[in-house]
Amino acid sequence: MLGPYRELLRTPHALPMVAVGFLGRLPLSMVGLGSLLVVEDYTGSYALGGAVAATGAVTTSLFGPLIGRAADAYGQRRVLLPILGVFVVAGTVFLWAVREGQSRWIMFAAAGVAGACIPPVSSMLRTRWTFLLKGSPRLPTALAFESVVDEFTFIVGPVLVTFLSTTGHTTSGVVTAFVLAAVGGLLFAAQRKTEPPPGGAHLGRGPSALRIPGLRVLCVVGFVIGGILGDLQVSLVAFSDEVGAYSLSGVLIAALAVGSMASGVLWGTLHFQAPLHRRLINVLVGLTLLSIPLVMVGDIWLMGIAVAVFGFAISPSLITSFTLVEVLVPKAIVTEGFTWVGTAVGLGVAVGAGSSGLLVESFGANQAFLVATVLALSATLTVARFQRTLWSGLRQDSVGAARPGHD
Repeated sequence: MLGPYRELLRTPHALPMVAVGFLGRLPLSMVGLGSLLVVEDYTGSYALGGAVAATGAVTTSLFGPLIGRAADAYGQRRVLLPILGVFVVAGTVFLWAVREGQSRWIMFAAAGVAGACIPPVSSMLRTRWTFLLKGSPRLPTALAFESVVDEFTFIVGPVLVTFLSTTGHTTSGVVTAFVLAAVGGLLFAAQRKTEPPPGGAHLGRGPSALRIPGLRVLCVVGFVIGGILGDLQVSLVAFSDEVGAYSLSGVLIAALAVGSMASGVLWGTLHFQAPLHRRLINVLVGLTLLSIPLVMVGDIWLMGIAVAVFGFAISPSLITSFTLVEVLVPKAIVTEGFTWVGTAVGLGVAVGAGSSGLLVESFGANQAFLVATVLALSATLTVARFQRTLWSGLRQDSVGAARPGHD
């Protein structure tokens, strides 16, 4: 089963690109939690720590597409190096403001700037695979591989930052995240042989990828998947607390991630006959149906099984969405396209976590899982409604219609 992945990593220059890309993307799952822990330690306020972490998350989501657009226009290396410089300065100011008890506006401003300048390595990696494997049957495997690695980073990152922050100095976790982002970003920028050429479009005057109707549909899907992940992060912890097994909440979240990773690995080895737009609606139907048992399960171990099975529909939804981005969006602005979907996922996580928190307090944890069901159903209906939009984009690409950036 792993044969396609071994073949993928034999692509010239791919292995060092993947290795340093992992270092560069790992901090994205560490900075928010690390910031929360260090702010709480120095101020005694979880609310303030959460607000600071949220500020960074919002600016990451808002500025990610702009960075992706600039990378498409001017080249990844030319964009990465200056934003890494700003990131290092902002991170240093943030730590100084927290440790020295400086004004809160300095803390929030520095956290916001640092969040805005975290390099979107995941999107850039997907663009590099698209450049290396354009037209190759291995490209879907590469995009599946990226989704699996994303899942893995969001398992390893929070565990690492929590361990460092709680066993050593409180700043150890966030400092490690900042260092990994800087070093990983520099090493990633040094991978010149895999870097796609700049698209040549002017940053201000070129058309935005978001003008493509099919991409807007995929952003809805990304928002929904993010919302589901945010909902489950909160609801699973609350469920564990309600059944008297609070210490096992991490096990439930890990079960979700493991199920998603396993399906992602398998998905990348399969060959499908159904077109991408049909494939997407099929996996979203599965996502909706598999969310229903979460509302009814009352045992901690049965919940572990249920969330692992539910996780099997997460990666295929993301993989198919990113594959559609690669097909629908002109290659001159494809990094921006990938980043828009990633932004939608990030915003969805915030909304899903907030919504489920309100439902947990009002109705209980099981009822909060209804957020996942409602969101999955809304994505299914949206994709069903706009099947013609996705199909038209795929058909236009397949007949070689003259679009900017397409050969």
